Amino acid sequence: SLPLVMYLFAEFDDAANLLAANPDATTISIDEPVEIPKNQHGRLQEPGREEDDELLGTDDSDKTELLAGQKKSAPFWTFEYYQTFFDVDTYQVLDRIKGSVFPVPGKNFVRLYIRSNPDLYGPFWICATLVFTIAVSGNLSNFFIHLGKPTYHYVPEFRKVSIAATTIYAYAWLVPLALWGFLMWRNSKVMNIVSYSFLEIVCVYGYSLFIYIPTAILWIIPQKVVRWVLVMFSLCLSGSVLVMTFWPAVRDDNRRIALATVGTIVLLHALLAVGCLAYFFDAPELDFPAPIIPAHNGTTVITKSQ
Repeated sequence: SLPLVMYLFAEFDDAANLLAANPDATTISIDEPVEIPKNQHGRLQEPGREEDDELLGTDDSDKTELLAGQKKSAPFWTFEYYQTFFDVDTYQVLDRIKGSVFPVPGKNFVRLYIRSNPDLYGPFWICATLVFTIAVSGNLSNFFIHLGKPTYHYVPEFRKVSIAATTIYAYAWLVPLALWGFLMWRNSKVMNIVSYSFLEIVCVYGYSLFIYIPTAILWIIPQKVVRWVLVMFSLCLSGSVLVMTFWPAVRDDNRRIALATVGTIVLLHALLAVGCLAYFFDAPELDFPAPIIPAHNGTTVITKSQ
């Protein structure tokens, strides 16, 4: 063992001499763990899938959902439980509205804006504003179309408010409920990358409807070409938000099922926009009865309006 000890001392002296000659040299201890660069792990994955995982953030999402569950631990029959759904500030709502109006290609809306703190405040008031905007704009559109006709008397159609409210809120709640149930059913059969909660889906659908508020105001313009251009433009913007959000949840499923799911989402969204335009704004011309003017000799004269 004496030669071994002498060898170790010689190695130690050589190392000391090298360190004295170059004091800025970096030394590594055998006890220190070697850090592996994070980007080396991504080489084993597909480039597109790695980017999607970064966007969706599966690890961070699990932690966020766990913390969200801890925050919403109050019983569902208490006011504190529902208060958490409206615990959002103005800056968050405006940021989410901006994200729904100006979608970024390749970015997931839930991951970027919703998952940290999903809310019902924005979707509720967006739907309420859209209801009154469609009802009021539809009445104004009908007024401007028949303006100047002597036989036309403007009568506000308040029933449009209830019809618009039923349509908008049914779409904003029932469609997300059906989509959430479908995704839960498919997730039990296929291991997907991401899964959304019902609150997150409602949040996405609610904010995606914001673009229709300014569109409904511009629908007052009595030009069918302008109206259909506006509805197609709005449909492309809001529909792209839904497609980029829900495609990652179904892309690992059967190809036909995935395409059919996304196609159904876009189709229902288009039916809502086209239906509102056709019912509230493109109403058929009304055939008003001609006024009856009594004559001086006791007979009545029916005048025909041109």
